[in-house]
Amino acid sequence: MSEYSDYQKKAIKRYYDNRDSNDEQKFAELVTNLYLSTGKKQAKLWEQAETYLNRLRVPPTRINHVLQSRDPALLAEIANEIEKGTLKRVPPPAPGSTN
Repeated sequence: MSEYSDYQKKAIKRYYDNRDSNDEQKFAELVTNLYLSTGKKQAKLWEQAETYLNRLRVPPTRINHVLQSRDPALLAEIANEIEKGTLKRVPPPAPGSTN
């Protein structure tokens, strides 16, 4: 793989520096879309919700509860807690860990 230019390195760094806030925004939009969707599209959105919940470091027990119930109101509650900053998140993995 070739070396990245300085410009590319800065763009990549900015992406990862802002990933949490981007994920929070996309998660909130996903909650809205879940309320409005049906059928196959709704199933796909639930898969995306699981991905965002993991990336936003929501506790696994809470993720399991939400995914089992398939209730968009529970996702909306999590989005609200994220916005307010009251959600207790799982600590990020230690650098160099295999998880």
